[in-house]
Amino acid sequence: MKKYVIERQIPGVDKMGASDLSGAAKTSNTALAQLAPKVQWVHSYLAQDKTFCIYLAENEDAIREHARISGFPANKITEVTGMIDPTTARG
Repeated sequence: MKKYVIERQIPGVDKMGASDLSGAAKTSNTALAQLAPKVQWVHSYLAQDKTFCIYLAENEDAIREHARISGFPANKITEVTGMIDPTTARG
């Protein structure tokens, strides 16, 4: 599985309450169940009018199919090719 960052433009998402976020997660989970095991949702970050979602997937087409089924946009899909963190400085 490859790792992806999906940018979704969703006006007002940063102002949604717990109930709305719960409903969004349920909608996403329903779509994921239909696509399993091709796509897995790891977690999402909320920002002003956007989410940045981390997914594991076989390919971009699987991400796009999740977007189609769930109704959530996938405005930008970027494959993660590596990772660094503070411990990378150790060599």
